[in-house]
This record gives sequence, C-alpha cells and structure tokens, in this order.
Amino acid sequence: MTRSQRLDPLLRVKQQHQDDVAREVAERDRAVAEQEERLEALRRYAAEYSAPAAALTNPALLANRLAFRERLDAAVAQQVRVVDNTRQHADVERARLMLASRETHVLEKLSASYRAEESRAAEQRVQRELDDLGARRVRNTTRDDGEVPA
Repeated sequence: MTRSQRLDPLLRVKQQHQDDVAREVAERDRAVAEQEERLEALRRYAAEYSAPAAALTNPALLANRLAFRERLDAAVAQQVRVVDNTRQHADVERARLMLASRETHVLEKLSASYRAEESRAAEQRVQRELDDLGARRVRNTTRDDGEVPA
C-alpha cells in the first residue's frame, strides 16, 4: 500500500467531518435568521403598541398599557440577547468549519504530493527498464554480429 493510499481513509474522515461542520454552520445560520425574524416582529409590535392612545383616559387602562409596554421592551431586550448568543454560536461553528477545511486542504495537498512522487518514481522505474532493455538489445546485437558498435 502506497503512502497516498494510506492517507485516503484519513482524508475521507476529514472530508466527512468538514461536511458535518458545514451542515452545523448552515443550521446555526438558519437559527440566527429565525431569531432575527422574531426580534424584528417584536420590534414592529412594540412600535405599533407604543403609538399614543388618546382614548385612554382611565388611569387603570393607562397603567396596564404602560406595564405591557415595559414587558414588550423587556421581551425585545431578551430577544436581542438571544440573537447575539445565537450569532456567537454560529461564529464558533464557522471557525470550526475553517479549521476543518484547513485540515482537509492540508491532507489533500499531502496526498497530491505523495501521488506526484509515486508517479515520478513509477516513470523513473519504467525509464530504467526501457534503458536496460535497450542496453540488452545493443549487447545482444553486438554479440550476434561480433562487432563493437562505435
């Protein structure tokens, strides 16, 4: 088994790992987009609700409205934290993907180098065999003719 063939299973494992990490990055990106959509929906709702209600003259209704707006603002702040946290997780996965990609690339280059070296060695071996064959033919021709070629 050649060195390049011995690297093939390891290279397949690294490529599979890179694919797994890429799928995780895509999942994290979807999660970030989903959380950002939720945040945007909360912000729109809070903006709609923050419009002044001129019809509210009852202090109890006004107090309820203010309490609800505070809860909405707290929900928006909480969702901002969730979005930030989800983005951080996505960034970690993206960094893992870069590392996995680098590892795979290094192994691919090493394997290509081994294959090129093996190919050069095979070509040299074939050339030596051809040179030996040619030298034998010259010797056989010389023996048969009894002459020494000039």
